[in-house]
Amino acid sequence: MEIDDRKLKILQAIISDYINTGEPVGSRTIARKYDLGVSSATIRNEMADLEDMGYIEQLYTSSGRKPSDKGYRLFVDKLMKTHKLTLEEDLFIKNMLLNAALFEVEKVIRQASIVLSRLTQLTCVVKTPSVKKSYLRAIQLISIDNHNMLLVIVTDSGIIKNSMIRVQNSISTDILIRLNNLLNARLRNLTIEDINLEVINNMKNDLKGYEEIFNAIIPPLYDCLNEDSSDVITEGETNILKYSEYNDINRAKEFITFIDNKEAVNKILSDSIETKVSIGEENYIPEAKEYSIVSRAYGKEGKPLGTIGIIGPTRMHYSKAISLLNKVIELLNESLNNYDEW
Repeated sequence: MEIDDRKLKILQAIISDYINTGEPVGSRTIARKYDLGVSSATIRNEMADLEDMGYIEQLYTSSGRKPSDKGYRLFVDKLMKTHKLTLEEDLFIKNMLLNAALFEVEKVIRQASIVLSRLTQLTCVVKTPSVKKSYLRAIQLISIDNHNMLLVIVTDSGIIKNSMIRVQNSISTDILIRLNNLLNARLRNLTIEDINLEVINNMKNDLKGYEEIFNAIIPPLYDCLNEDSSDVITEGETNILKYSEYNDINRAKEFITFIDNKEAVNKILSDSIETKVSIGEENYIPEAKEYSIVSRAYGKEGKPLGTIGIIGPTRMHYSKAISLLNKVIELLNESLNNYDEW
């Protein structure tokens, strides 16, 4: 059975109404609220066909219908209208992110999660950049006193790592400048995989006469770069309670437990540079099969560094979530690409 234009309009009306109310939708509601030019009886027959086709479901014999995952998928792919950001939404996003861009990248990313959670009234999850996937941008030794130095490592994705180093003999300013130049000449623009035995030996040769410095630098340098600092940040976990179906304490607890499981959340976040919408049963892990996830990777110069996802019930406002996510990713990518100028 093909789905014709009339069925599509009725399906769109059912989904729009259910997203807004959370209540099963009957034929009389559709006839009263939506000007479709057909009778309640005709709508009822069409709804029966839509149910047979798997686009809507009936919870109880006497109740109205609700969209199925298949119905939501058709809605997102073909029926959904693009949400145009309001002036207030646009200004809020720009002000929050541009102010945060004065600080470390992780602070900008955390701010992005706050922005999306507030504007969508859903839960936002962010996978932060990993040191292992980043290129070294700068290595700096800073003298603290005669016996202590601070090793600072900055990556192209804005991650900053630091470690204290203790030495027996004080280092003059001129020698410190030379050491920093040598370290940057050898290590700048390398990833952790690039720092092999050859690179280490070349550094050792460069630092002849300063073996104490070399031996002090290597362990913390390796530890900083080998640490997988990627994390999953969550914001707005309790927003789910604003949806009537999650007034059930057990369903609410299941959602919070899922969001707290960073390994599970990490699995469902797409690393695609295109926006991906995953609905209900489309999520391949059991814990996520009641939810929808809108996600997209952010990055620098086309290289994905992490992912932002918006998670909520399958009756979320998809169009709004997609538009807001795309706007935030656009500004975040712009900030990352301009990072060298900060």
